[in-house]
Formats: sequence, C-alpha cells, structure tokens
Amino acid sequence: MSKVTVAKSAGFCFGVDRAVKMVYGELENNTKVATLGPIIHNQDVVNDMQAKGARIIESVDELLANETVVIRSHGVGIRVYEQIEAKGNRMLDATCPFVSRIHKIVAEKTREGYFILIAGDEKHPEVQGIVGHCDENCFVFKDNFELKDFFEKKYKNLQKKVAIVSQTTYNIVVWGECLNVIPKDDPDIVIFDTICNATDTRQSDARELAMNSDIMLVVGGRHSSNTVKLFEVCSRCCKTYHIENSDELRTLKLPEAERIGITAGASTPAYIIKEVQTKMAENENLTTNLDEEIDFAEAIDQSFKKIHTGEKVKGIVVRIDNTEISVDLGTKHTGYVKLEDLTDDPSKKPEDIVSVGDEVELIVIKVNDAEGTAQLSKRKVDEQAGYEKIMQAKEEGTVLEGIVQHVVNKGVTLNVLGVRVFIPASQTGLPRGAELDQLLKKKVEFTIIEVTEGRKRAVGSIKAVQNAKKEEAKAKFWESANEGDVFTGKVKSLTSFGAFVDLGGIDGMVHISELSWKRIKHPSEVVSVGDTLEVYIKELNKEENRISLGFKKAEDNPWEIFKANYNVGDVVKATIVSTTSFGAFARIIDGVDGLIHISQIADKKVENVKDILTVGDEVDVKIIDIDTESKRISISMRALLENAEEAEAEDVEAEAEEAAVEEDAE
Repeated sequence: MSKVTVAKSAGFCFGVDRAVKMVYGELENNTKVATLGPIIHNQDVVNDMQAKGARIIESVDELLANETVVIRSHGVGIRVYEQIEAKGNRMLDATCPFVSRIHKIVAEKTREGYFILIAGDEKHPEVQGIVGHCDENCFVFKDNFELKDFFEKKYKNLQKKVAIVSQTTYNIVVWGECLNVIPKDDPDIVIFDTICNATDTRQSDARELAMNSDIMLVVGGRHSSNTVKLFEVCSRCCKTYHIENSDELRTLKLPEAERIGITAGASTPAYIIKEVQTKMAENENLTTNLDEEIDFAEAIDQSFKKIHTGEKVKGIVVRIDNTEISVDLGTKHTGYVKLEDLTDDPSKKPEDIVSVGDEVELIVIKVNDAEGTAQLSKRKVDEQAGYEKIMQAKEEGTVLEGIVQHVVNKGVTLNVLGVRVFIPASQTGLPRGAELDQLLKKKVEFTIIEVTEGRKRAVGSIKAVQNAKKEEAKAKFWESANEGDVFTGKVKSLTSFGAFVDLGGIDGMVHISELSWKRIKHPSEVVSVGDTLEVYIKELNKEENRISLGFKKAEDNPWEIFKANYNVGDVVKATIVSTTSFGAFARIIDGVDGLIHISQIADKKVENVKDILTVGDEVDVKIIDIDTESKRISISMRALLENAEEAEAEDVEAEAEEAAVEEDAE
C-alpha cells in the first residue's frame, strides 16, 4: 500500500486568492469586468470566469466604456496606470503586495540614480511590470551565468550604483547561486531579497517532501512560472510529473511507489488539488495519509479571515532582512514587522531576535486590506508581557538586571522586559552630586519601587539592592568574624583620624596610629582612596557595629628591627631630625630616633645646641644606652671625641717610651 502526502503549502497563495476573489466579487454584483491578461495561470478558473461574463483583454485600448478593469496579481508598469487613468475606466488593482513592494523599491532606487538588475524571466508579465517602474534603467538576467557575465563585462563601465531584485517566484536555489557571483563587500551594490515568502515556503516544502518521496506530482498551469519552478525543484530530488488537473492522471503510467508526494503552484485552486488527491486515493494500490490530509476549504476560509487593529495574532517568520521581517499570518494579509516594532534595542538586528520558522505573537498596528498587508508589532506584545512581569517583580521584591540606556534629567533610564524604567538620581546609589554618566551602558541590579499602570512606566532603585546586599553582608560578617581574622579590602574614604576600609559590604576603620610605625600627620601620607589593603581585625564591637582594624605588621616594627641589629657601644651614622634646649634627636633607622644630650655633643661646654647642630646634619654617634622598656636610646658624639683623644694620648705615650728605649741603647 502506498502513502500519498500533500505538501503543506500547496496551492493558492494569498495574492492569487485575493485577485480571484476580487473578480468573482465583481461578477456576483453583475459588474462588467475585463482583466488585463488572464487573472490566473489556470485555464479551468479562467474558463469559469469567462463563462460568468469576464473578458480578457491584452491592452488598455480594448477596454469598453462601462467596464471595470482588474490589474492581475503580476502587476503592471507605471505607463499602464497612466493609460487607464486617461481612459477614465474604473480600476481594481489586485497586484500582489510582494510585487508592489518590488515596484516601490525599483522606482525609489531609479530616482536615486541606481541601475536595476532583475532576476527572472524577461517575458513573464510580473517582470515586465517591474521593468515598467525602472524607466528603462535596468537589465533582466535569467540565471547566475548571465549575472556573472554582466559583472565581468559591463559593471566596470556602468559608473552607477546597482540595486538587485528578483521576481517573486524566482527559483530560490538559483537565487543562491546568483548571490555567489555578486562582488563581495562592494558599497555600490545593494541586494533586496524579494522572493515571495509563500514562494520560498512552497519551494522549501516541496523540496522536503520530494526528498522523502519516490515520485512527485506537481499540479498547475503549463504557463505558471512558480509551478514550473516547483517542477524543477522537485525534479532534483525524485521522479516528478507536471500535470494541470486530475484528468491527466489517466495518460500517465506511474511507476509503483511506496511514497507519493503532491504539491501545486500558486495558481492552482484547492478543488483541483483535492481531485488529484482523491483520484490517487481511489486507485486500489494507493491509500491517502488521512492524518496529513488538508482541509482546503477550511484553509481558504481561514486565509480570508479579517484581522483588526489592536488584535493579538500569531505568525510564522518567513523572511528576515536588515530593516524588517515578514510573517505568515495564515490570512490573506502579508504581515510586516519593522525593526523599531521588533525591539527597542538599537544595537540589535532582526536576525538577532528571530529566525525563519519561529512562531511569534504580535499585535496588529495597521491593516491595509487594499494592499493585503498588515503592520505588526512584537515589541508591544513584549511590553505587555514585560509589564505584567514588572508588576509581579514589584509585588515580590525581585531583583532585576538591565543596562542603563540614557541619562536624563534627575536620573537614568533603562528598558527591561520591554518596559521603560526610570531610576532617580537619589536611587542610583551614587553620592549626591555625582556624575550620572558613569552609569551609562553599565549593567545594574535594581528593584521596582513604583509602577504607573496607565502609562506602563516603572520607577526602580539601585540603592535598595545595594542596601540589601550590605545588610546581608553585615549579617554574614557578624556571624563569622573574629578578632585576628585577615581581610583584603579597599580604602573607601579618609578622615583626619584614620581610613575606612570596605571589607565586602561592611566597613572597618584603621586608626591613623595603625597605618604606619612612624609618625604621620594624615592618613593620605600612607594610603589613598581605592587602594587595596590587607588588614586584620583588632577589635569587634557588635553592639555599636564598630570594627577596628590593624594594618601595621609586627615584622615591620622599627624598634624590633633596631633591637635585632644594634647594641650599646656600636658606632653608627645618624641624621639630626630636631633640636631642643637639652639636646638633639637623630634618626638611626627609619622610625627609631636617639637623643644626643647637650652634654654629649662636644668635649666642651655647649651653650646652644643650634650653634653646633642643624636639622639634616649627618653625624657619627656612639650608642651609649638602650632602655628597652621605655624604648629610649642615648647616643653620643662626645664619646667618639674622647675616644679619639685617648687614642692620641696613648700614641704620644707609646712614642715617648720608644724614644727612651732607643736612648738607653746608645
């Protein structure tokens, strides 16, 4: 038993649906209708319209005075519109919105001085219509070979910027090959992806089905461009047959196959597809896949469902470019979402937010039934959902994250979950008068403290989060801290009596006396705000939340260094650091001074210390006493002078004795 599967996107696209519906609507109202060319590439439908009174004309000149002319979905050039206006007949424009978009692109780029390249069949009415909006400033190429030849032989001499578009039904595989021959990174070349999303989807679905089938049946008119391209796409994957209707099945000798696929062009009505499917199912060797059978009548009814401004809808992303995305709403409308309606983040592109095939919720901003388009917004849906989450965050006190986007009067703003959040300067956590620019483009944590329901605005507080973290840090600190614990912290502020150090959410103070072993007048002589210090807890006072820190290390104590290296009787160099009425203090090592009493300055009576010593003088002294308990050192210059006199006297005495010995010897 064989399995028959119909492609999901087989049959009428909304553009053809819309055109056919327009004609039948006029005929039902007994309007005399003339279509400028066959309204659809399907002879069965065309014959039915003619039977109901519609005429097919090839030029505006053939119009009768009382006829309403219908422009088919392929569209026409600007001169045809001018001819109809001059003729004075009523006109219905059924041009497919995708085709209308191409008309606008090429007309705009032509006015800007661009040369237009069009991928497609130059004899196809859609392409002829596009050419009619280019003011003959264009070139039509059928494939990548013709495009490559253009760039190799004509582009250099063109001396114009180039805009490239494609026929809506252009083969997506060939389009990919064309993109590969276009010069890369050329600022004078702009490319527009104008293949209809329905065409893209139909060809993709057909290819996927063909890859999983033994044979494919492609149903549609012989002259239908998109049907021919479907045949080409499927033929690359399996044995494929092109038929116009179910009657042609009788002439085919289909091989035995376990898997049979059916797809159809955009001009193929649902009833013809259904007839083909039914006849295949009636064959005793075939069974339909009932689970995948499509209710085409229901699908067509759905495609004409009206949508309204403000309505929430769902759509499938079918195309993405740099400025907007297109979505399939399952109705006759093509949905567009501009970048500004997709996100409020200026750094993001559409491809950063959605991918082709994604189902997205949208709100209808504007509907244009005449053109079959709907302008939609994802941002409004996100804002609505985000607002509900913001409300919940306020109730639950949830901490949120966001990047500051703007500095405004008296605060900063950011966008979170699609909702604008204002943080007043007083709630930024910065000191009063601080520059708010330092928060710009920074990620911050905040809570919601106020919500304005009518305007869907919120007020946040960074300060509240910081305060909560401090309280948490404090509680954790007091639970585990002990005297002697060592911490690494940053100097937060300086006062005349010490330095406050951030231990990670809680501050401790290093008294000025604990910053250095030597005397200093201000903490800034040792540390600066922002310095990282290794400190230890000297004292904890939980009742008053006071933490006293130590910074000086015992091994750096100058007194201990002195005791380990100097003894009474040592002769050292010392620098005079101050003078008094009773003597002078001289620095032996950094942090340790000794006193030269006035009586120890010279070997004679000294009336005024300053007559002999000046601050900064470097002198040789002898350590004559060390009082370890009182940390006092006595040093003497006189002792060195006495030692010198004694040595000189001893030398004189020795010389005298030597002379006496020599005299006795004589």
